[in-house]
Amino acid sequence: MVVSDLLQGKNVALFVTGSIAAYKALLLTRLLVKHHNDVHVLMTESAQQFINPVTFEVLSKNRVITNDFSGENPKSIPHVKVADDADLAIVAPATANTIAKMATGLADNVVSATLLAMSKPIFVVPAMNTHMLANFATQNNLQQLAEHRVQVMPSAQGFLAEGYSGRGRMPEPSEIFDWISNTYQPAKQLLAGKRVIVTAGGTREPLDPVRYLTNRSSGKMGYAIAEAAQSAGADVTLISANAVLPTPTNVNLVRIQTAAELLAAVEEQFQSADILIMAAAVADYRPEHVASTKIKKRTDNQTINLKLVRNPDILQTISKIKQDDQIIVGFAAETNDLLANAAKKIKAKKLDMIVANDVSNPQIGFNSENNQATFLFANGQQVKTDIESKREVASHLIDTIYKRFFNQAK
Repeated sequence: MVVSDLLQGKNVALFVTGSIAAYKALLLTRLLVKHHNDVHVLMTESAQQFINPVTFEVLSKNRVITNDFSGENPKSIPHVKVADDADLAIVAPATANTIAKMATGLADNVVSATLLAMSKPIFVVPAMNTHMLANFATQNNLQQLAEHRVQVMPSAQGFLAEGYSGRGRMPEPSEIFDWISNTYQPAKQLLAGKRVIVTAGGTREPLDPVRYLTNRSSGKMGYAIAEAAQSAGADVTLISANAVLPTPTNVNLVRIQTAAELLAAVEEQFQSADILIMAAAVADYRPEHVASTKIKKRTDNQTINLKLVRNPDILQTISKIKQDDQIIVGFAAETNDLLANAAKKIKAKKLDMIVANDVSNPQIGFNSENNQATFLFANGQQVKTDIESKREVASHLIDTIYKRFFNQAK
């Protein structure tokens, strides 16, 4: 667990809404108190159906606010006082209903009214059924919050209350604490003034109007890197290939699909960039011909011949226009001979650094929440991370880039 000095001694407003995951908010309260934060809990009426407010009062040592008429001081309005006094706000669990209210400015209970009055940093931890999370309305609301500098933690994948697995599960309290601790770091601006380009996701090469060739990349690593770079003070542009993930706060998002589109976007953005981090999984080949209509099965033929042609090598192309003060970081996702293949790639493509990871390992492969990477440099030096969350790997990567290329005191 990360223990940040910046997440100690704070006045924290914790908003608990009506989800079965409300019990995890009890453990989060205990973690916050353990690290010397003054926690003030506010609960919706439906949240009280899952957890008795007295339980939060015992843990926080503060009166729980359940409505705007429960304040003990008649000279203050609870939802305004809490908003004025708090250093930060945490909504955990955040239901689809409360997220919708936050996005549209509704204030029909003490939780939504206080959040509307809040001018301090807000951290939202969604928890709901996977279909509710995927619904366009919820996704639009989350995007709206992110655009207004509300920090939104991606939901976890796992067993849901409905009896099946899916995305929408509330992350564990320790993960939430670490996420907030890492994100709530305004003083750690290692890349302030730098412009960073990050690519993420897997490209798609169309076969016909229906089908395409692609790979297993989820884009999670690239999105985590973009978030870490932005938290470090950089001006970040994320070029995303077909990833279905919330856009990191204050990050400029450029969506593309094919390798050719990715090359064009990188060429355009790289001209004014200080750092390029190529985390996208790019198709090496594409169909030579793309059918204008859907390719149909033929009863007289049980096979189909598909001719592929090489896509442009983006890193080699960009390396040719790289200036001396620009940094290029490549990625090597390998299933065998990890370090040998990564070493060949850093040399052949004239990279400053490469991030190598073994995608054959189910603990750290595609779509996993965790990763383990080896950072290789042009001079042959190596640094290996532990198996940890992709956010932690991303933070280590940004720290390493700073120390290696920009810290004059190194």
